[in-house]
Amino acid sequence: MGQTIAEKIISRHAGRPVVANEIVIVPIDGAMATDATAPLAIRAFRSMGGARLWNPNRVALVIDHAAPAPNEQISNLHGLMRTFAREMGCILYDVGEGICHQLMVEHDHVRPGDIFLGADSHTPTCGALGAFATGVGSTDLAAAWLTGKTWLKIPTSIKIVLEGSLRPGVSAKDLVLFLVGRIGSDGARYQAVEFTGAAIRSLSLASRMTLANMAAEMGAKTAFVEMTGLTLPYSYEPIQADPDAVYHAVFSFAVSDLRPQVAIPHAPDNVVSIDTVAGTPIHMAFIGSCTNSRLEDLQAAAAVLRGHKLAPGVRLIIAPASRQVFTMAVRDGTIDALAEAGATFITPGCGPCVGTHQGIPGDGEHVITSTNRNFRGRMGNPRASVYLASPAVVAASALRGVITDPADVL
Repeated sequence: MGQTIAEKIISRHAGRPVVANEIVIVPIDGAMATDATAPLAIRAFRSMGGARLWNPNRVALVIDHAAPAPNEQISNLHGLMRTFAREMGCILYDVGEGICHQLMVEHDHVRPGDIFLGADSHTPTCGALGAFATGVGSTDLAAAWLTGKTWLKIPTSIKIVLEGSLRPGVSAKDLVLFLVGRIGSDGARYQAVEFTGAAIRSLSLASRMTLANMAAEMGAKTAFVEMTGLTLPYSYEPIQADPDAVYHAVFSFAVSDLRPQVAIPHAPDNVVSIDTVAGTPIHMAFIGSCTNSRLEDLQAAAAVLRGHKLAPGVRLIIAPASRQVFTMAVRDGTIDALAEAGATFITPGCGPCVGTHQGIPGDGEHVITSTNRNFRGRMGNPRASVYLASPAVVAASALRGVITDPADVL
């Protein structure tokens, strides 16, 4: 019987063929935690008697969720992480370096075929590289720091076949919002999602990361994006499922006619075509998060806003994915175009997405954002309404002051 991608990767690490629903203990290739989860993991590690990490070069701590620190309590947690990193000799990305998932890819901490753990629910983002990347709790992460191993129940898999090609102005974010809306927030619960098909093969790494990232909004344990057409700065062996692999479900969608999509309050799977909500007033717009804050996302927003000004009364906040992304956007003129339109830039990190600081909406305000979740209160105020969309839709909406199809602007 053939194997899915998840079964193949875990088999290689287990040293024997495995099948879905087995429970195995396997070595890991890397592990990561953020300031939202690392302090708990550090305390759990200490309580386990941990004196040294299994491999300091494969453990990364990232200060990104509340950076710079908005209060003294969080500043002290950051200090705990810095002290731990110094004592253990592991990798630390401090304030301003960027968002954890972006940094794991930028700095080559994860590669195709790896098993990678992150104490963050959007760790499947790294599945864009063909890695089995999954989120775990802080205690499980602490055990992995200590032993270099983790336990897994091997997930069954869902295959999503995407045929056709995306029309101009429609992005990977529109595609994955459509899929989350069709499959539902629990439709891939503890599954490995495989994205494949003609529509995938021309996508950039950044776009593939968007797909893998929001598999978490389907409830997925991990996600893989077909590697055909993917260019990486090193040679690699693409990992493909066997033709006779067994899947829990297979979905097929023709996407050539797909229109921009919007998730309306208060759930990521509450998705409609933009025509349904066009004209809805907005007060705040945000481009950022581990989903859509890479260079191509900022460039898409700049293409909409270049030479224009934001609508009166609308604020646009932008948090680049990393210092590297910000630097590249400065060099190619993207930042100038966005700044001249009226955008405000904040530290590379997660702030507004998780509602910690740097962009909390007011009561009754409508926010349109390129983030991944719009649960009530997700951005810090349960009395605000959050709409999810692509960076181009966010920019067009900030320009007009109402939810707008970017095609109407361009």
